[in-house]
Amino acid sequence: MEEIAELLKETRENSGIELSEVSKDLGIDEIFLSNIEDGKIGSFKDIFALKEYISNYAKYLGLEAEKILEEFNEYLFEYTSKIPIKEIEKTIELSVKEENSKIASPYTKKSTKNQKLIYVVIYILLIIFVILAIFWSVNQITIDKKSAYIVSYRK
Repeated sequence: MEEIAELLKETRENSGIELSEVSKDLGIDEIFLSNIEDGKIGSFKDIFALKEYISNYAKYLGLEAEKILEEFNEYLFEYTSKIPIKEIEKTIELSVKEENSKIASPYTKKSTKNQKLIYVVIYILLIIFVILAIFWSVNQITIDKKSAYIVSYRK
């Protein structure tokens, strides 16, 4: 990474371009460009964004972006292949714990399957009640299979 950083910095300085000018032209924060030139990849959370910055920066300076990205990928492979498996497992374990221990209000109820079942039962009972109400009202309107309208008209 130091070689890539040094190449980018030397090319920019030899061209007489200020870092602020590159920042304006590429739309990349000056601090990001400075970190790239210093070889501080640890300050980037997203490696894909870092690759894009390096590629755009190299193209801007007239360098072969694909070749530089290949070197960067090789560097990343060497770097990540030296990380012990136990450390990777520990990091994964910590990220899972963080997901499971999200902060919530003590007044927030967790939705459970039982609560969902209760809502389903309530909806079914409500539908049955509506059907019974309709059936009852139709029976009230009809008398001996004649509508109440006809019966009231004859009286």
